[in-house]
Amino acid sequence: MLNENKMTSELIKINSPIYINGKKINNRIHLAPMASLGHIAYRELLDSYGGFGLMFTEMCSAKALPSENPKYSKVFRWRESELEYLICQIFGAQPAEMAKGAQRIESEGFFGVDINFGCSASGICKKGCGAEVLKDPKRAVAIVKEVRNAVDIPVSVKYRTGWEDNPQFPVDMAKRFEDAGCDMLTFHPRVAPDRRRRKPNWSYIKLVKEAVSIPVFGNGDVFSRENCYKMFNDTSCDGALLGRIAISKPWIFKEISDGFDLPDSKYKECAKKMIELIEHYFDETTGIKLFKKFAIYFAANFKYGHAIYTQLTNGNNYDTLKSMVDEIFETTPEITKTPNMNMFI
Repeated sequence: MLNENKMTSELIKINSPIYINGKKINNRIHLAPMASLGHIAYRELLDSYGGFGLMFTEMCSAKALPSENPKYSKVFRWRESELEYLICQIFGAQPAEMAKGAQRIESEGFFGVDINFGCSASGICKKGCGAEVLKDPKRAVAIVKEVRNAVDIPVSVKYRTGWEDNPQFPVDMAKRFEDAGCDMLTFHPRVAPDRRRRKPNWSYIKLVKEAVSIPVFGNGDVFSRENCYKMFNDTSCDGALLGRIAISKPWIFKEISDGFDLPDSKYKECAKKMIELIEHYFDETTGIKLFKKFAIYFAANFKYGHAIYTQLTNGNNYDTLKSMVDEIFETTPEITKTPNMNMFI
């Protein structure tokens, strides 16, 4: 446990503003982009707790964006009130397509645009997108240059170590991305083929930070306040992006930035609110699927998480889901100090 002076020092850094291409961000812990998890309903839930600096959308296809209709899109959808701190992430294989997608994002009033060079899912990589682009560094740099030339809003890049465990590669790419006009880097120090089988090598974040002058944000296995402080201390990063833990505990940003825990009553309130928001934004078929993706991370908070997950997903309509939440919390399920990582798929 960190002593009081150390905690104060970390809280000061986490809550200190940072500027990206002239735009102010109020603190240094942000919501990472996550497919099927970081949708409009979840972001409104997160907004109700606060404590974050920026939020990232789910990854959007740059090729589809110029004609995408937010009224019907599942991913390119937002609340007007969140645009001032919302970055839209795009994926694609061609510089011109990525630039056009970025222009659409700028026209809608987003804080910035993020280029996805980190997703290692086979469906994305087979299209030559995501982490696959890192196999062709010249094309990756060309994409950043084209996007930078196309918009005035902040341009960020989220990327991995590459396809081999060589720390020099992400360092070299960081320099090239900076030279191409990138304003901010988010670095996830895992090699693409590993997905999440091995722990991220945070020492690589420090190397990237030392190599460039633009802000560098770390990503990977920040699951608690202590993890967050450790990443800041060990890597000297400018900030951190939180992913799966933010789905499990949407109040984690508030707890980290304020330095104290919220009461346990938040669990039931959170589950009920998530269902209500999904019901508001999505049709029932889509919404049930999205809630079930959320539910496995939420259930990881409890000692008998697998049983709770089964209960939470034992329904095919919103009313049944709400009843299941009430049933689960008729008693007080035992909460674990750290979520069950085996449920963090």
